[in-house]
Amino acid sequence: MKKAVVALSLLLLGSCQYFDKKVPSEEELLQKRRAEINMDEVSSYPSIGECDSVMDKEQKKECFFSSMTRLVQERLDADTLLLLYPEIDTIQLKVTIFRDATLAFETEFPKDSVGYDRTKIDSLLRSRLSDFPAVEPASKEGIPVKSQFILPVIINVE
Repeated sequence: MKKAVVALSLLLLGSCQYFDKKVPSEEELLQKRRAEINMDEVSSYPSIGECDSVMDKEQKKECFFSSMTRLVQERLDADTLLLLYPEIDTIQLKVTIFRDATLAFETEFPKDSVGYDRTKIDSLLRSRLSDFPAVEPASKEGIPVKSQFILPVIINVE
């Protein structure tokens, strides 16, 4: 009987400590999770249809940028841009991919580019790139996010 009382008292003392464990608050858990997330980098980069089969993150990124560059160059190849401005060999194109998978293209001009008709170049680019293929937006922790990048597009290949 004494052994049963000792065993029961040890069990009761041990189980009391079980209930004393501190449960982290919701705010502490949120702060810990925020510290784990790298806010400077996306979980998955934007993707275009032909890159869907690539699984590696870096290879998918490389496939996306090379495909985007190729598609833009194909649409601008036989264009009046080369005839109007033969001195332009490369255009810096700012591409914005919004959360809803819509695209926006904006030309980044050098500081010394006062001789270019910016509105004419922008309208030409918008008309040529208006029916661009669908692009899946970048995601952060499974949530689609807006992303922007500069795409160097070579026009004059001589």
